[in-house]
Amino acid sequence: MHADAHRPTPPATATGAASDARYRARQFLAALRARVSDEERRMVAATLTPAELRLFEAMPLYDQRHCLDVRRTLVEAGHDDPLLLRAAAIHDCGKVDDRGRPMALGWYVVATLLKRAPSLYLAAARLIAPIRIYAEHAWRGAQMAERAGSPPEIVAALRHYHDPAPTGRAALLKWADEQN
Repeated sequence: MHADAHRPTPPATATGAASDARYRARQFLAALRARVSDEERRMVAATLTPAELRLFEAMPLYDQRHCLDVRRTLVEAGHDDPLLLRAAAIHDCGKVDDRGRPMALGWYVVATLLKRAPSLYLAAARLIAPIRIYAEHAWRGAQMAERAGSPPEIVAALRHYHDPAPTGRAALLKWADEQN
């Protein structure tokens, strides 16, 4: 891990293990069936800058679908802030590694299971590259967006949406992310 890298914070202890397991199983199955329509691709292309669009397109289909679902949740809740909606469309771009390879779906399962044991999760994040990428994806995504020329407001929303108590756009992004 780089010296200046954001260190992942341990997740909160999960409650309702059976309910959470069902939710995670539904998420996994949805990821396997993920699709993005031509209309959604046109909307994304019209909304994002060319560099942000490259961040979106570098994500695997299941992350693209998730980001679009988060964006849709915000729109359906009445949010029309273009910067917030752009942030939603690329909020998981940090799950792509430094070589441009997307994180394999199996690592999501491993990371989700490890998060139930925070000390083990943090140890794994120090030792296993895909778990580190998962744990640092908000920080990484903010760095990627900044390099892509995104406005500071988008960069800040991406950087802080996994904080324990985010504010502003980051709080809205966290809320919508948790719905999906």
